[in-house]
Amino acid sequence: MSVATLTSTEPRKWTPMSMRTGLIARKRGMIALWDDNGVRFPVTVLQLENCQVTANVKSIRRDGSEYHAVQVAASDRPEKTTTAQMLGHFNRAGVPPKRIVREFAVTSDAHIPVGTTLSAIHFVPGQFVDVIANSIGKGFQGVMKRWHFKGLRASHGVSKAHRSAGSTGAHQDPGRVWPGKKMAGRMGNKRITTQNLTVVRIDTQLDLIFVRGHVPGVDDAQVLIKDATKKMLSLGKAAAEKGLIDKVLPKGVTDLPFPAGTADMAMLYPPIIEALSSRTTSPFIPRE
Repeated sequence: MSVATLTSTEPRKWTPMSMRTGLIARKRGMIALWDDNGVRFPVTVLQLENCQVTANVKSIRRDGSEYHAVQVAASDRPEKTTTAQMLGHFNRAGVPPKRIVREFAVTSDAHIPVGTTLSAIHFVPGQFVDVIANSIGKGFQGVMKRWHFKGLRASHGVSKAHRSAGSTGAHQDPGRVWPGKKMAGRMGNKRITTQNLTVVRIDTQLDLIFVRGHVPGVDDAQVLIKDATKKMLSLGKAAAEKGLIDKVLPKGVTDLPFPAGTADMAMLYPPIIEALSSRTTSPFIPRE
């Protein structure tokens, strides 16, 4: 059952028990930034391409519990390359045709009006996020590259088999190779989740999200970015249950846009928002 509109107009506020929707971004590449102490660190640049809400989903599971989700679509595409079924879906939502549509599980208080345009301000510099994408495909690779085997001896006694896997079987019992054994095969091109990446900068005008470290996928690939399950949701909920209000959110983060950071909200903030450095001392000054 789809929830087309939201009946409540009262302003909602984020709580540690809330789970917000994620965003669909495009990986633009990697650059280097410097913190307040002059330390260089790598960041990955993610950009939103007209990311909009196309549906709110609510269904009942077999055990009687409720499932809530927000359907998000991004990257406009021409109507002539869109199927009639998806074109009708986008027309009902009041958004242009999109190239990618994904669904993010949320709590019952985190539904967003259909047609809302989401912004990079949805994520706050200093918070942690999880990024999901397909890893780069490496093709068919041997055991040394795929599983980091050291190979056979490189001296006398080994004839043209230095990078081979060696023996793979067992005795007459079981008389076969066990399933799941590390062998040569296709490497990469799998759904990978890189967890607990720090958001270091937000560009509200270009809808850019700068995350510290690397994310899976090739450049210009579509990636899913959402609040970190471990360092944001789980730790925040545990801290709230213990009454540790100052540890519900990461250091330097006071609140999160709820239910989402929209394009209208981004107009109220400066073009560039950066997180403070996590370092307390300069690495270039000798310790006493």
